[in-house]
Amino acid sequence: MRDLLPYIACFFAFFSTGFLIVATWTDCWMVNADDSLEVSTKCRGLWWECVTNAFDGIRTCDEYDSILAEHPLKLVVTRALMITADILAGFGFLTLLLGLDCVKFLPDEPYIKVRICFVAGTTLLIAGTPGIIGSVWYAVDVYVERSTLILHNIFLGIQYKFGWSCWLGMAGSLGCFLAGAILTCCLYLFKGVGPGRNYSYSLRKAYSVAGVSMTKSYSAARTETAKMYAVDTRV
Repeated sequence: MRDLLPYIACFFAFFSTGFLIVATWTDCWMVNADDSLEVSTKCRGLWWECVTNAFDGIRTCDEYDSILAEHPLKLVVTRALMITADILAGFGFLTLLLGLDCVKFLPDEPYIKVRICFVAGTTLLIAGTPGIIGSVWYAVDVYVERSTLILHNIFLGIQYKFGWSCWLGMAGSLGCFLAGAILTCCLYLFKGVGPGRNYSYSLRKAYSVAGVSMTKSYSAARTETAKMYAVDTRV
């Protein structure tokens, strides 16, 4: 079971990292709600806004102003959090690859490979934190903004709800948490089972066998010396 845990974590880390990257660089963090009087689908992302005509399917996108321009706090903070999550998740996934047994990196150092997996798990846990904060905060802000308009009977002609990019960010963050938990908590629970324990046991056994052999050789040498001394004495 312990041998399979890094591979299961690698599966989750791969898709989670992909989800976070796709969520960061796609344009559907906000989408117009079904009850809005619009004949087109409007999606807003972290970097641009796209409009798709409902009749002919023509899609046009407009990028936001320069990154140095003034933007809403929600947009700026979410950008920073998601980029941080992308970098950490990518680093954790690449580190995890080095810790897999199928990768020929330090093949004679199983203890170091376990440590590499632990570092990768810790990195993935850290990566999930800014990802989930950014995604959930953005979704909550969109929901609160829409609820406030409905509560005060304010109708602007279009209302937004959070889209699939936001869901991808949440899914990627949760996947990072799951992969990190497998690499840290589960590996710790199963640390007494598996090749690591067998490796140390076989190493101790080899040393003990070598020690017994040296003792026998030394005893045999002493016995032969005693016999030769006894013969010399009789002569």
